Amino acid sequence: MTTTAPASGRSASTRGSLLSAARSVFAASGFTEASVADVVAGAGASVGSLYHHFGGKADLYLALFEEYSARQEERASAAVRAARAGGERDPVALFVAGARGYLEGSWAERDLARLFLAGGGPPGFELTARRRYREWTVLNASLLRVGQQPWGDAVVLVLTTVVREAGHEVAVCDDEQAATALADEFLDLIARIGRR
Repeated sequence: MTTTAPASGRSASTRGSLLSAARSVFAASGFTEASVADVVAGAGASVGSLYHHFGGKADLYLALFEEYSARQEERASAAVRAARAGGERDPVALFVAGARGYLEGSWAERDLARLFLAGGGPPGFELTARRRYREWTVLNASLLRVGQQPWGDAVVLVLTTVVREAGHEVAVCDDEQAATALADEFLDLIARIGRR
């Protein structure tokens, strides 16, 4: 990714405006059909400012994905921390708490969850997404490999995949009640697997 370091002041404001406009344009049109002209018009910026902050449309998309992924990771981590602060020590319950944070984020940012989980980004996006997914799987493995019955690689991978796919399904629900009910079903299934 060819982005510059986050700047301050006006430059940071322009960068934020470009990301916000890109979010709207990519969510509405997908990567292929989205135009740089629509992004800069939505941001009230120039094409030159887009290329100053991002290397082009592909880098803008990847930056949007990285920021979304970081927010999702923080939601899951915050949920695990809160569960631990509440006295929870069971690895499966902690995993479920983190998964709930992830699924809630999938609903809260359903426009991006739909966009990124559906695929179809620029060249290199699949590799970036796989790298993030592997990192998430490693974090989940460290959480689930403690306690009386540590889980093996295959189970961790399956559960991480279930949560990722559940995020997509939650994001395409028609309303919040349906999204919450579906998330609860997935989380209950994971908890039951954990009691094996």
